Parts: sequence; C-alpha cells; structure tokens
Amino acid sequence: MLSVPVPKKTLTASPYVAGRPIDDVARELGLDPATIVKLASNENPLGMSPHAAKAIIGLDLARYPDSNAHHLKAVIAAHHNVDPSWVTVGTGSENLIHLVAQAFLEPGKNGVSSQYSFIVFQQAVHNVGATNVVVPADNLGNDLNGLLSAITEDTVALYIANPNNPTGTFVTPVAMASFLEQVPSRVIVLIDEAYNEFLPEEHRFDGTQYVQMFPNVVVTRTFSKVYGLAGLRVGYAVSHPQVADYMNRLRFVFNVNEVAQAAAAAALTDYDFIKQSYELNLTELARVQGALGAMGVSFVPSMANFVMFNVPEALAVNDRLLRLGVIIRPMAMYGLTDWLRVSIGLPEENTRFLEALTTALQPV
Repeated sequence: MLSVPVPKKTLTASPYVAGRPIDDVARELGLDPATIVKLASNENPLGMSPHAAKAIIGLDLARYPDSNAHHLKAVIAAHHNVDPSWVTVGTGSENLIHLVAQAFLEPGKNGVSSQYSFIVFQQAVHNVGATNVVVPADNLGNDLNGLLSAITEDTVALYIANPNNPTGTFVTPVAMASFLEQVPSRVIVLIDEAYNEFLPEEHRFDGTQYVQMFPNVVVTRTFSKVYGLAGLRVGYAVSHPQVADYMNRLRFVFNVNEVAQAAAAAALTDYDFIKQSYELNLTELARVQGALGAMGVSFVPSMANFVMFNVPEALAVNDRLLRLGVIIRPMAMYGLTDWLRVSIGLPEENTRFLEALTTALQPV
C-alpha cells in the first residue's frame, strides 16, 4: 500500500474523458480500423494544413526548441494586431486554461463557470485547490446574468467558452461586451474561442479585441480545430502583458515543441485551407442538423463544428453506434445523460453517421 499522503484535491479529482481512439474501439469490438469513422473529438476531417505539413520538413529535432517561441508569437501577434508581449503559447488551449488558474487562483478563492461548459474549466480550478462555483445553464448555454450574480469577494476567475463546448451555443459580441463591462476589474475573465473560426460570417468577431478594452480578459485559441493540428497540441492566449508575464512565470520552459511551433506559425496564414475547412463545416453542419430534425431527433443549434443531440437511452445508442463502427461522444461526464455529441466530418463520414444512427435508434 502507498504510504505517501495524498491531498484531498487529488483524491477528489475526476480525469478528463477523451474521445475514444479508432484503434482502441477496433481492438475491443474486433472491427477493422479502416472501416471505423471517428466523429468524437471535433477534429478537422480535412487533416492538417498543407502549409503546416511543409513547414515541419527537415527540422533539426536534436536541438531544443525556442523556449519563448519568438517566431510563433510574432505571427500570432501580427494576426491579432497586438504586440508579441501580449501572447502566451501552450500545449493547446487546455494548458493555458490551467496556467491562468495556477497564476491567479489559490485555496480559499473561487472560479466561476457555467453548467455544461468546457469541463477543463472546473478541473483547472479544482487542481489548484480553489472552489468551483457552477452557474446553472440557460437553455444549455451561458446565463450571463447568473454568472454576474455568482461573483463574490472570493471570486478571482470566471470562465466562458464561446462558442460553447459541448453545447455549441454562442454569446453575441454585443452581449459579451455588455457582460464584460459589468465584471469587476479584479476578476480575470477567460474566454475560450477554440471554435471561433467556424462561426458564420455574420457572427464572426475576434474576441482578442476585448483584451484591449478590458485588461482583466484573457482569450485562448487552439490550433487543434480548424488548423488540423490536434496531434501537435499547440494553442495560445492573448492577454494584457502583465497577465502574460504571470502565466509565463509558471509555464514549462519548453512547453511547445519545435514541430508544433513551426506547423502552427505556417497554419495560421494558410487562408485557403482555413476557408475550405470553414465552408465544408458550414455545409455539412446544416446537412447533419437538417437530417437530425427530419428524423425527429432534437438537437442544440450549433455555432461550432459539432452538434449535441438528445436521444432516449443515449449510452445504449452510443454503444450500438460503436458496434456499427461510428465513434461519437457521450455527454454523461457533463451530467447530460440523454445527450450525445457528434463532430462534423467529411460528407461520406456524416452520411455513415446518419445511416448508423437510424439503425441505432430502432427498437432492440
């Protein structure tokens, strides 16, 4: 038996449940991996940015990467029209969410987030020994008034995903700006915009502009979604330079590797690939949602590259889909036991999902 004392925060921590890998499902169910469709983790079905693929050829991987990622930060800064001192890089936006918690939260303080928002928010708060304050959702989305009412003297950080994961709901720029004006300046507000590039053009807004208006705002982005670099684990935060300084004091020295830095810098300006990915998602999202509606399946209209939908006995339906070679995501870890989430894939993958779902919903 282990005799080392374990802190309560460790004993009570819940691990993140990721989308199941294709090989894992193939081994368990005796399926041919080539016949399995994975639509569980909101990845880009077109793969990685071609510019990124070229950028990583011939890199000298015997050398340590630039610990400060100067080139990558310069490219990101130019993209958002800020100084590089406003940029912090990390291993995906998840790493940056944790860095904010480590920099500003401590036991006796609390972090506020919404019910059914990105579960990493609550994990980051919990892991530093602070208290989670979870505000009930408003129609499966963020209740901005509820979030404001939840702020107390002990509140240090507040977290919002926009568009929201896993529900796909969206807070408009006007509503967000009004909300931020009402948050006390002593509270850090982290806005995770992992799915911003999938927003329809009429709703498109670069949330990093909030940072220039409100020094207490941090906006995180990822290269895992539209840029197709999920396997490289790279993301960034845009924040006031003082906030960035505190985050950089705590991040791992070489937290973004050489391959990830080069690929991300190239992918950010691969505009043709970004446009192609956006247009594919826009078309196929509409098709999948339309098909779900025609099947009588209720869903949350999405502003991202996934759809969350409601079915009776969702876990059983998910199991049937797995046996049919289609991997999607149960939402039970969020307390949404009758809901599943499907990522938008290639046209043929989405067709495969819809056909399998029709079969999985049949009475057993």
